[in-house]
Amino acid sequence: MKTPLLVCLSLFSVASFGCSKKESSPEKTATASPTLSERAEKAAETTKGAVADAKVAIADKLTEWKLSPADIKSDLEKSGRVVREKTLAAGEKIGGALDNARLVTLINGKLVADKDLSALKINVAADNGVVTLTGTVASPELVGRVIAIALGTEGVGQVVSLLKVE
Repeated sequence: MKTPLLVCLSLFSVASFGCSKKESSPEKTATASPTLSERAEKAAETTKGAVADAKVAIADKLTEWKLSPADIKSDLEKSGRVVREKTLAAGEKIGGALDNARLVTLINGKLVADKDLSALKINVAADNGVVTLTGTVASPELVGRVIAIALGTEGVGQVVSLLKVE
């Protein structure tokens, strides 16, 4: 007799607690912070947008700086190197050792972010706004992209590419 009574009481307890609805105040719902997954989704969307914008900007610069595959092949056949310069904007400076390290870090970061480029196969060196690129890439198009990435970095006045096409 005790067992059916305990079972009934247990079921009643579970039913009453399980079915009870917590009331949430509108203030609490409105100010609730986003969940981790919502924040991750927003960060991913923002990153995708930034990558798309960067690709468009690089495509424009490839044309402006004559970095098409044909331009790259021509330069490599003539001298074995590709050199491009840009006019520095007003207020943009070329600096010393700390700026050199900053340029190398920024350019390496951009190379890592590009899925078609291997930052491990490209060495970046900077000296007073002149960036020298050495290593290997898969195509002349990628040589142009690396140069555009480097030239697009604030503080870079000239890029000398000694990159080899595998």
